[in-house]
Parts: sequence; structure tokens; C-alpha cells
Amino acid sequence: MADGDGLMSVDYEVHGKVQGVFFRKYTQGEAKKLGLVGWVQNTSHGTVQGQIQGPAARVRELQEWLRKIGSPQSRISRADFSNEKKIEALEHKEFQILK
Repeated sequence: MADGDGLMSVDYEVHGKVQGVFFRKYTQGEAKKLGLVGWVQNTSHGTVQGQIQGPAARVRELQEWLRKIGSPQSRISRADFSNEKKIEALEHKEFQILK
């Protein structure tokens, strides 16, 4: 995992039509494809939130995916990112869908 730019962690929340459209499943698939860890879950107010950790360049790729692509049936109005920080080690073992 030595991408030269270190590991980072970022929290996210995606707004729009993102529940009931397999958004979590697609997010998990995309994260795994990029070799990232973290989690994703639905919120009570109709958004999807979670955390991404991994090499900075890969995290940026998933951020872009969350902002613009999402699952085929989703309609993303906006994606917010917060608590972005460099980390020394991954805090998760895999990318999980939380209930």
C-alpha cells in the first residue's frame, strides 16, 4: 500500500436519491476494487454516510465516484466530505456495509 502519498481517512455523506438503489452495495464494490477500507450505511434522514481509508490517490478516486457516479439507479445531489486527515495505519480491516 505504499502509494508514495501516504494513507488518509475521510468521512462522507451523500445526498439525493441514494437509498433503495443499491448505493451501499455499489460503494462497497467500488471501494474494494480500489483496495480501500471503511464503511457505509443509510441514515435516518435519507442520505448515505460512511468513512473511507487508504492511499490518498485511491481515496480521491472514490470521492469522485461518490460525488458524480454512484449506483446506476441513484441520483446524487451532493456529496459532503469532512474530517479529512492523514493516518499512520488503517483502522478498518475491510469495507463494510453497516446496518
